[in-house]
Amino acid sequence: MDVPFEVFTRAEWRALGVPAESGLSFTDVATLAATGDPVSLDELADIYVPLAQLLAVYASAGRHARGAVDKFLGRLAPASPFVIGVAGSVAVGKSTTARILQALLGRGTDHPSVELITTDGFLHPNATLEERGLMDRKGFPESYDRRRMVEALAAIRAGDPEVSIPVYSHLTYDIVPGNFQVVARPDMVIVEGLNVLQVNTRDVSQHVVASDFFDFSIYVDAAEEDIARWFRDRLLQLRESVLTDPDSFFHAFADMSTEEVSAIAGRIWSDINLVNLRENIAPTAGRAHLVLVKDGEHRVRKARLRKT
Repeated sequence: MDVPFEVFTRAEWRALGVPAESGLSFTDVATLAATGDPVSLDELADIYVPLAQLLAVYASAGRHARGAVDKFLGRLAPASPFVIGVAGSVAVGKSTTARILQALLGRGTDHPSVELITTDGFLHPNATLEERGLMDRKGFPESYDRRRMVEALAAIRAGDPEVSIPVYSHLTYDIVPGNFQVVARPDMVIVEGLNVLQVNTRDVSQHVVASDFFDFSIYVDAAEEDIARWFRDRLLQLRESVLTDPDSFFHAFADMSTEEVSAIAGRIWSDINLVNLRENIAPTAGRAHLVLVKDGEHRVRKARLRKT
C-alpha cells in the first residue's frame, strides 16, 4: 500500500512556520550551491527556511521523547544527535539541499552544531572497485562499504566521543588515504547520498541499513529529462574549472570540445546514472518523510510530507 503524503504547493509551503530571515547572503548561498545548481534568495526563503523550522520542531520533539524514555529506564545515556538523510539522483541538487540545511540549522535558536556527512566517503577505493569489476557501477549500492557506513552511523547515534569517516576527493575521484572527517558528538547530523534510503535486498545477512538511523529523511526529485540536462551542463561547467587541474581524474575532458563532452555525458547518464536512478534510487522516494519536487529550473514547485 502506498504511504499517504500531504501535498503542499510552493505558496502553501512558504506560508508554514513563522517569517524569518535566513541570515545567509547571496554570496553565502552561491558558495553553498553545487556546480550547476543555482539557488536564489527566494528559494531560500520560500523552501529552505520553513524546512529548517520544521526540522527544528522534529529535533526538539525527538530530544524530549528520548529524555522521557531514558528517565523511565533509569539510565544516563549520552546525547544522541538528530539525524537527517538526504537522497536523490546524481545532479538533482541534494548536495546543495544538505549544505543549505546545515547552514540554516546551525543558525537556529540554540545554535546547534550540525555535521554533514556524504556517503561518498564510504565508497570502496578505486583499486577495490577495479579488482571487483565495479568501476562502471560506482554509485550503485554494491560500490559502497555498507557495513562500515552502518557501523559509523550506529556509533554516531550511540553518542561515541569521536567517529572517523573516510574522506572522498571529487578531484581524484577516489578515497583519500589516511584522511578522515572526525564527527565529535554534534547536535545534528545530515547524511547525504544517492542510496541512503535503500533497503538492502541483495545480502540477507545485513539486516540493518543506513536509514534505520535517520530521524527524518528528504528525497529531492525532478523529471528524468531535467536531471539528464543538469548532469550534462554540470560536466560542461566543470570542464572549464575543476577538470583543468592536471590532478583531476577527468582532466582529459578539459581539452575536449563541447560536442565531445556532451556526447560522453549522454552515455554516462544513460548507461550508468539513469540505470542507478531507476533501479535503486527513485524506488526509495516513498520511504522519505519529505519529497521536494523540482521543476526544470531547479526550483522546488511542491513538497510532499508523509502523513504517518
